[in-house]
Amino acid sequence: MRNATRKLVLAALFAGLGVLLSSFAVPVGASRVFPFQHTINAVAGVLLGPWWAAGSALVTATLRFSAGTGSLFAFPGSPFGALAVGVAYRLLRRDEAALFEPVGTVLVGATLGAVVISPFLGVAGGGLIALMIAFALSSIPGAFIGYLALKALRRTGQKG
Repeated sequence: MRNATRKLVLAALFAGLGVLLSSFAVPVGASRVFPFQHTINAVAGVLLGPWWAAGSALVTATLRFSAGTGSLFAFPGSPFGALAVGVAYRLLRRDEAALFEPVGTVLVGATLGAVVISPFLGVAGGGLIALMIAFALSSIPGAFIGYLALKALRRTGQKG
């Protein structure tokens, strides 16, 4: 019971942090990217496991969308990135699993976004390549920052 409570509290903290950091956008070309959600997904996937991390990302997406700071594309993008990290960590047992965040976000999330969300918003053709590029611009740096954050946590003696 104690471990479940710990994971629930950490998942809630990660969701809250994701909402707070959603105001920090980085301009990249013609778009603005939000790498900190992917950073949080990378850390949460390693520390919490796939399901808790994906749940936390889904709560973050819901809160951001409700507050007007997120879009519908966060729903397919973010949870799958966290899920990919959690599964990779279960298999590898190494912090490098954080670098798998773009696998879930770009490959699965962008594809679902193009197939499910784009038609709902009336985007002709779904824009799969455009979504993959936009998701990659955000998730690749975010995963790398998450990996560095995990390394820093390990140096301070924090355990996953």
